[in-house]
Amino acid sequence: MKAARIHRHGGPDVLVYEDVPEPAIRPDQVLVCVRACALNHLDLFVRAGIPGMKFAMPHVLGSDIAGEIVAVGDLCQRVRPGWRVLLSPGLSCRQCQPCLAGYDNQCRRYSVFGYGHDGGNTELLAAPEYSVIQIPDTLSFEAAAATPLVFLTAWHMLNTRARLQAGEDVLVLAASSGVGSAAIQIAKMFQCRVISTAGGEAKLARARELGADHVIDHYRDDISAEVRKFTAKRGVDVVVEHVGGATWPKSLESLAPGGRLVTCGSTTGYDARVDLRYLFSKQWSLLGSFMGTMAELHQVLKFVFSGQLRPVVDSVYPLSEIRAAHERLESKAQFGKVVVTNW
Repeated sequence: MKAARIHRHGGPDVLVYEDVPEPAIRPDQVLVCVRACALNHLDLFVRAGIPGMKFAMPHVLGSDIAGEIVAVGDLCQRVRPGWRVLLSPGLSCRQCQPCLAGYDNQCRRYSVFGYGHDGGNTELLAAPEYSVIQIPDTLSFEAAAATPLVFLTAWHMLNTRARLQAGEDVLVLAASSGVGSAAIQIAKMFQCRVISTAGGEAKLARARELGADHVIDHYRDDISAEVRKFTAKRGVDVVVEHVGGATWPKSLESLAPGGRLVTCGSTTGYDARVDLRYLFSKQWSLLGSFMGTMAELHQVLKFVFSGQLRPVVDSVYPLSEIRAAHERLESKAQFGKVVVTNW
């Protein structure tokens, strides 16, 4: 079979599309014929190398996976061959106290496909039965692959961590990103007023199409000044922050008194600072968020499967052209998810 692997860290040129042995499944695993796999910034980070982290080489990237079940292990009772499925990107021990309490994303062994385990940039993948979620026939494999990581992350940020309330004002950074495009839709589903940022008129128009009430060009405009204009100088109740150093100061300035900033990433740098005088006097809450639980994934997928939330696919490449797919994501030209397919 074919897979795209890295044998060393570096640029897109280190991705090698090559023949690899077919995986053997354990009794508690299923064999998935991968039809589509969406890219995330995590793929770029792992490919380039993460300081302090070591990855077994060669390594297969890809966290967001959709396909068909072709075989099941002897201990599998729930999943059947022929199912159209997506895979929960998160993997945990299923036995520790956080896992048993339903907080599997707090498991000390928690990881995701394409990071701690080989991922979906391959034709066949062995996966634990518990990670399999059947998808409706109305959902394409490309759309299914564009769904799990970003909708789970955005749902956990807004619903669980920020405890979003109907009618609140929400600032969503980077509408063109997977998390951004998901967060806009989730906030609108809660009947919130959404302000979103993007770069350039084309992306601002797409943000409006997703439901943003107001848009800000983060390359041209002062984000916090525009937010205060839209909110009569009050600021927003919730900021969805996942950009990092480049937007952090303006994200804080955009908060209303008692506002909550929830963050899940640091794409542009992690060395962020906080003036403690503003933190306590304005009674802000700064919240970290990491992925989400399996239960939350099933929650948000109900809305995806019913069509109330829509995965946004920017472009689709064959797996053999995965270097071009990485270049597309790295260029920041995309709006939504970049997907690679096996057909």
